[in-house]
Amino acid sequence: MVGREFWKMSGSGNDFVFFNAMHVAAGDLATPARIGQLCERRTGIGADGVVFLEPHDVHAFSMRYFNRDGSLAEMCGNAALCSTRLARELGIVEQGEFTFQTVSGPVTGRFQDGKPQIDMVPVTQLAATFETPRLPGEQRIGFARVGVPHLVVLVPDVELVDVYHRGSELRHLASLRDGANANFVSKSVDGRWSIRTYERGVEEETLACGTGSVASAALLTAWGLERGRVVLTTRSGCDLIASVAHEPEQGTPMLAGEGRIVFSGRLGEL
Repeated sequence: MVGREFWKMSGSGNDFVFFNAMHVAAGDLATPARIGQLCERRTGIGADGVVFLEPHDVHAFSMRYFNRDGSLAEMCGNAALCSTRLARELGIVEQGEFTFQTVSGPVTGRFQDGKPQIDMVPVTQLAATFETPRLPGEQRIGFARVGVPHLVVLVPDVELVDVYHRGSELRHLASLRDGANANFVSKSVDGRWSIRTYERGVEEETLACGTGSVASAALLTAWGLERGRVVLTTRSGCDLIASVAHEPEQGTPMLAGEGRIVFSGRLGEL
């Protein structure tokens, strides 16, 4: 483990530690204890999660993503954008489109204008109205699964939301067997959408959430507030572009945004 190469990556501020496990297995790096040590921001590398790029029999590779708490996640949109970038940088894939496996299903990656873009897993279990008590100012609450479960809350101004406390309440609703990520969206006077997300498995607000942006685009479309393609400004200030069909559970959603290598290095002692 000491000396193992890693890459620190950012997907619009949603940050990850990546390992190339195409030829050398993840081993005990993929245990909850090690994941937690790697993600610790004061004594580790610091990240929202850890990603392993691994061999796959059918597709170009497999992306295995662990949340900061060590839990295996079915899908992570920003990790998939970063995987698209790193796989190209490492020569795992060549030019053009390619498909890689996630726990929730295959994802297609490509580059558009030099930035990674992915065809996501389908939107399922869409509910324009999710039955739970709303706080003052919460205009609508909906639910959608984009590999992982999401609640989307329409509010007048995301800057006024106590994302940590309200997000934690929604994330732990008893009516949701596996919990859910909680996204808050609002539209500014200039017509731009903003999003803030409390992430399950990280258990705090993250600077961006790719699957949350797709879920938000799906609900905004279902509510009649958008028409499929939505640009969402994340907490980091970066934009994520999420596109869904006019009937969001039909077709293949698309996500485009940052996939940036911040630095690389080799592990010392953990």
